[in-house]
Amino acid sequence: MDCCVCSSIPMILRPPRNTVCLACYECSKSLIAFVNNLENNDAANQESLYSISPPNKQGIESVLKWMKELKQREDGLNEKIKFLGGLIAAFRDEIHSDIQIKPGNSGPSLPAHRALLAIRSDIFKNMLESDGCKAAPTDTVTFSELNHEELDALLEFLYSGSLATEKVEKHVYALSIAADKYEIPYLQKFCERKMLELLDSSNTLEVLEISDICSNKILRDAAMNYIVKHMEDIVFSVKYDEFARKNPHLSVQITRALFMEKQHL
Repeated sequence: MDCCVCSSIPMILRPPRNTVCLACYECSKSLIAFVNNLENNDAANQESLYSISPPNKQGIESVLKWMKELKQREDGLNEKIKFLGGLIAAFRDEIHSDIQIKPGNSGPSLPAHRALLAIRSDIFKNMLESDGCKAAPTDTVTFSELNHEELDALLEFLYSGSLATEKVEKHVYALSIAADKYEIPYLQKFCERKMLELLDSSNTLEVLEISDICSNKILRDAAMNYIVKHMEDIVFSVKYDEFARKNPHLSVQITRALFMEKQHL
C-alpha cells in the first residue's frame, strides 16, 4: 500500500500522515522500543537493551531520508531568515533612510524607508503618496497613537517580521491597534496569537477591550468565555470598576453572557 514515509510520489500527493506500510510500521515500533530502553538504561536492563532486533532496513532508510529532507528545508528557511535579517540592520544603522517617523509623545523621531513602509501596508503607501509626503526625503510622518517605544517596536516588526518576547508582551495591545488601523494582517494575526497565549485573569479585560476596538471576534469570544468561567476573580476586581466606567456596552455584554451561562447550568 501507499506509505506517507517511503512513498516515491511527490510529498503533496502522498497519503495522510497516519498511512504507513508494514515495513515502516515495524521500523517505527523498533525505534520507539530502542529509545524507551535508552531512557531507562541502567545496569538492570543492559541485556534487554542489546537484545532488541534491528529495525527493518528499508524502513530505516526511508525515515532517514525523510529526516534529511526536513533538515534541508529547515536549513533553507534559516538561510532565508538570515538573508532577510539585513533589513533590520538598515533600520538600526539608518542606512539610506529617507523619512522620519515621529511618535505621538515628545520622544525623538525614528528613521525609516518609504519603500518598505509602502509594501507593508496599503495605508502607509497611500499616506506616503499624498501631496504632503512627495517632496524632500527629510519629510516626517507622525503616528500620534504610539509613543516612542511602541513606534520603535512597530518599525522593528515591519523590518524583521518578529519581536523579542519581552517587547511583544509589553506592547502587544498598542501593536494590535496599530495593525488594525494601518491594515497590516500579518501583525494582526501575530498579536492575536500572542494575546490568546497570554490570556488570564490579569489581562482578559484588556483583551476584550482590544477585541472591541479591532472588531476581532476570535479575541472577543476567547475573552468573554474566560470571563464567564472566572467570573468571581474578574467581575469583583478593582480593575473591573474602571473597565465598566470606560466600556458600559461591554459590561452589558458580560452581564448577558453570565446570565446565559447560568441559564444553561
